[in-house]
Amino acid sequence: MTHVCVLGGAGYVGSLLCPQLLADGHKVTAFDICYFGDHFLPTDNPDFRLIHGDIRNVDALNEALKGAEVVIDLACISNDASFVLDENLSTSINLDAFEPMVKAAKAAGVRRFIYASSSSVYGVSDQPDVTEDHPLLPLTLYNKYKGMCEPVLFSHQSDDFVCVTIRPATLCGHAPRQRLDLSVNILTNHAVNNGKITVFGGTQLRPNLHVQDMCDLYRKLVGIEAEKIAGQTFNCGFQNMSIMDIALIVKRIVEEEMPELGEIDVVTTPTDDIRSYHINSDKIQQVIGFKPSHSIEDAVRDLCQAFKAGKLPDSMSNDWYYNVKTLQNLNAA
Repeated sequence: MTHVCVLGGAGYVGSLLCPQLLADGHKVTAFDICYFGDHFLPTDNPDFRLIHGDIRNVDALNEALKGAEVVIDLACISNDASFVLDENLSTSINLDAFEPMVKAAKAAGVRRFIYASSSSVYGVSDQPDVTEDHPLLPLTLYNKYKGMCEPVLFSHQSDDFVCVTIRPATLCGHAPRQRLDLSVNILTNHAVNNGKITVFGGTQLRPNLHVQDMCDLYRKLVGIEAEKIAGQTFNCGFQNMSIMDIALIVKRIVEEEMPELGEIDVVTTPTDDIRSYHINSDKIQQVIGFKPSHSIEDAVRDLCQAFKAGKLPDSMSNDWYYNVKTLQNLNAA
């Protein structure tokens, strides 16, 4: 049993990851401000502890870190669109709070720190395969700050404090704390509930990753040999596709899974979101042997099943599924 502290444990990934870490035999502490609630977390499990707190509050953070051996840092104001909020909120959480958090973890005796960066740090690139040594070309403060935090983390690397950074692709699929503001999930929601998919742009290349594969990677990193990951940065995104090609997959799968909806229309409209990059994830396969076992098609099927089971009510109108809308409603600061 390893004691794992998941910072941001009540988010999209954390809500799926925490129960799986428990099933793996670990003790889990989730630390989260819980903007989206906590009703979906396994709070009745004796090996699970939930601490409501803000990562900017070092005293609360120290309580969560007590006894932890591994930290998985998922805590942030998530994705590029979130920076339409108060810029000070995102700066204070995604940048200013990061080094104090790393120092607190090291001081608490944590031996391994796993940081969730983002493949969006590459911005726009016409390289056919963007590897981990590609220059960072951030287009937004979100991916700028993600990139800035990486060397900060590695500056604290030591023999007894193993640090590793993951640059995941855009996630997709079903999780207990569902997000419907990510590309595959957005397109699927609209296909199911509007009978129409609107593609913004369409030619932009985006890497994708099933949320279950993201969880499987973090689970692997908890116990893998330190020498394989210490001081390393890994891309993790295996289906590089244009937005239009993703839309056509969504159309096909939704029509197969829910034939009663009839034909799903696909229309295009201009966009100012020009992020486009094709990431190479050979390193993570070669160094730690990680390969995905799920696909975009699986993610769309999972979401269709969730819709059919009534697990995603009011998906077009309930702000709970949308990070920015929820934070705006809460006047988060």
